[in-house]
Formats: sequence, structure tokens, C-alpha cells
Amino acid sequence: MCEAEEAAAAVTIGATVPTGFELTAAAEVEEKLGSRCSVRRDRGKIYFAVAAEALAQVHQLRSVDNLFVVVKEFTDYQFKETKEESLKDLEDLVKQLPWTDPLKVWKLNTNLKKKKTKRKKQNPQGSASKENLSDGEGEEKTDTKVADKESDDQAQNALGLESAGGQETQAIISVDNGKQSDAKDEFLATAGSENGAGNCKESENEAPVLKFRVTCNRAGDKHNFTSNDAARDFGGAVQEHFQWKADMTNFDVEVLLNIHNNEVVVGIALTEESLHRRNITHFGPTTLRSTLAYGMLRLCDAQPSDIIVDPMCGTGAIPIEGATEWPNCFHIAGDNNPQAMKRIASNICSLLKKNQNQESSTSWGVSLDTVQWDICSLPLRTGSVDVIVTDMPFGKRIGSKKKNWDLYPACLKEMSRICRPGTGRAVLLTQDKKCFAKALSGMGRLWRKSQTVWVNVGGLHAAVYLLKRTLEEVGENRSHW
Repeated sequence: MCEAEEAAAAVTIGATVPTGFELTAAAEVEEKLGSRCSVRRDRGKIYFAVAAEALAQVHQLRSVDNLFVVVKEFTDYQFKETKEESLKDLEDLVKQLPWTDPLKVWKLNTNLKKKKTKRKKQNPQGSASKENLSDGEGEEKTDTKVADKESDDQAQNALGLESAGGQETQAIISVDNGKQSDAKDEFLATAGSENGAGNCKESENEAPVLKFRVTCNRAGDKHNFTSNDAARDFGGAVQEHFQWKADMTNFDVEVLLNIHNNEVVVGIALTEESLHRRNITHFGPTTLRSTLAYGMLRLCDAQPSDIIVDPMCGTGAIPIEGATEWPNCFHIAGDNNPQAMKRIASNICSLLKKNQNQESSTSWGVSLDTVQWDICSLPLRTGSVDVIVTDMPFGKRIGSKKKNWDLYPACLKEMSRICRPGTGRAVLLTQDKKCFAKALSGMGRLWRKSQTVWVNVGGLHAAVYLLKRTLEEVGENRSHW
């Protein structure tokens, strides 16, 4: 197959997305890539076919967390009755899988990452400015990263997933702790058939072999094996087939084994870290993922020249994502916490620095402004706002459930005042669903609930409410407007 044919060949890409926003992510893929998606609702995964040459555009999607190329999908995989037979089937499966095309996509993806890294090295000002921005925030960032990791683990447990444990897998598969191999290109250049083991042996004298690990995510209570069992045995078969070296931390290739009841998907990871880590450099106790912020913003169907307000912005994940993706709207962010205002100012500064360092950037400004205010008394004209998008306090890390009973009704009333009657919209995220439902029931003449999206936020079952502003006027009780 010539290079032009390889570039035009369609491959199946899998993506993890915020649970509940699968349809939103599918709509973005169809809009930006022209590809229809196969959606796994309430499981945080979508699949779509795309030309290999469009891989760079795939990485620019705003609603996806992690990407992987699908090696093979089994919609109704029949596991055997005993543990030994089931694991033996998984081992035998490795030799039957079509590895060639997915490995070519992995190689192309690796080359894209190398080019990106090379551009960063050519422009060292970006990294220098990032270091300056991080000064004085070290403790806060460290704590938040730990909290973010805990949230990811909680979310995974809430979905019934088990991740392959590194220690157990390492105990079975020998681990090479040497330096990372540079043999990716060497190996894939010689991999002309699905049986990569022979070719890898031929090139073994020329360059070190690749290092890999297998990560198994399993959901379902009818399996007679654990995630660790599957990762260990499947990984052993991969090692035997390709003659790769196993390394749980310093790996070149990450093979994914996703098992959900009788559905099995084998893939190769295309992202080293989640794509939601793109905007925020200064974190707070409840910083929202950028992918979730994008999903909320997309729900409100923002139009050019709309004024979009986040009255409880925190570190600014929502308004920064909005200003990046919807630059033709004007975004206003506010909070009553002075520390939060410092964080969002630092995050905006980081965004401006990043825009300056991008070769394709045409503007160094962002259509975003910040104000410190009280959510119950906003310094905005009545009916002057088109869209309100915010992450409301859950009453756990910020505030309390008791305070929410007074805060939520006051928030909804003030939001209804500033929101444009008839056309105004509000997209509100909260985990305190009982309190919100009670507050909304008392505002029935001002707000009409249009849609509810159930999402998983750090292991918490939360909801995103899309509200439409009615034509009813708000009774004025403030004289200064």
C-alpha cells in the first residue's frame, strides 16, 4: 500500500468523554470531522471512523479526555465458564488480532507528538513563563493534583471499573527499568505484516525493542477473573507475540483491554495524559475539567455576540474554555472569593502567554473579563445577559448542604433578573439535586427546565440542568437600577 493510500485509510478511534456528555461529544466529532459516532451512553465512550491523516484534528477535539485506536471490537464475546479457560482465550486472542494498521496509526501519532515537542523546544519562552507563573503556587498545585487523581479514581470506582494494578502485573511480567527506547520508528518501519514478532527479532540487533504495558478496565459482575488477571495474561501473550519488554512506568506502547460485560475492545492508547489538562495552571479545591466545561457551554447553544456569565467561576475553567472556543461571544467571570480571583487572573495570564507562543495565533487578547462580586447582588443590568453557565457549590468542599437551602433560591432569583426574558438560558451543574429541585420549584414562573444531563464528577452523581428564561418579569426590589 502506498503512502497516499495509507493516509486515506479510515481507522476507528475510541475516545473517553465525561460521562453523560457522550452525545455532545458525538455532535462535536460530526461537526468538526464529519464522522458519525457509535455512542456508548452512560459509559463515557464514543467510537468514530476517521482518516489517519486527520489525526492531528482529532487531538484538537474539546470534549474528549483520552484517545485510543481500536485494534478490534467484540460486541458479544463469550467468556468460558472457568477462570483458566477465559484467561487462555484472552491469551490466544492476541495472535488473531489485526495489529498492523493500529500500529501504523500509533507510529503516526508518535511522530505528531515529536513534532509538537520540537516546536516547543524551539520556543523556550513558553516554558519559562509557565515556570514564573507557577512561583508561589507550588503547594496548592501539588495538593490539587493529588485531589484530582483521587477524583479520577472515585469516578472509575463509581462506574464499576477496575484498573489493572501495576504491582501484580509487574510481579508476573519481567520489567526492564532501562532508559526509554527510541526504536518506535525502527520497529514499525520493518513491521510489514500482522506478525510483528519476526520482524522485531530481525531488528533487535540494530535497536532496542519497544517497551509496553497493558491496562485493563473491566465492568460487570459476571466475570470469573479480575482486571489484574486479564492484564497479566493478556500482557504476557503480547510480550511473547511481539517480543516487546514490559515496563509499567517508562513504556512506549500502552495496550488497552476494555471489558464491559460481554463487550471486549482492544486498543492502543494515543494520549499519554488526559486532554482536559489544557487551560488551567493554577488550581482550586473544586476546579472543573475543561472537557466538562466544554460540554456545558455547548449545551447552551451560544450565538455570536452573546454575553455569557459565570457568576461563581472559581478558577475560571468555564469562562476560559468559553473564551477559547467561542471568541465571538463576550464572557464575564466573577466570584466572591479573593483567592479565586487571583487564580483566574493567573490562568488568563497563562492562556495569553500560550496564545503568544502559538505560531498560528492571530490575536493575543481574549474576550473575557473578571469581577469580584456577590452572587446574590450582581452589578449587572436587568435583562442584559444572554447565557449563564456555572458550577454551583455542591456543599462538600465549598459551603455546606445547609447553606445551599438559602443560597440556591437567592442565586436563581438573581440569575433570572440579569438573564434576558424569553431568550435567556442557564446551564447549571450541581450535585445537591434535592436542594436545587426545591429551589427551582419556587421559581417556576421565571425558569423552565428544558433538559437534564446526568454526569459523574469525581465519583459524585451530579446533574447539569439546562434552563430557559420565561417572559415573566422579575419584581424589582433594588433601587439602584
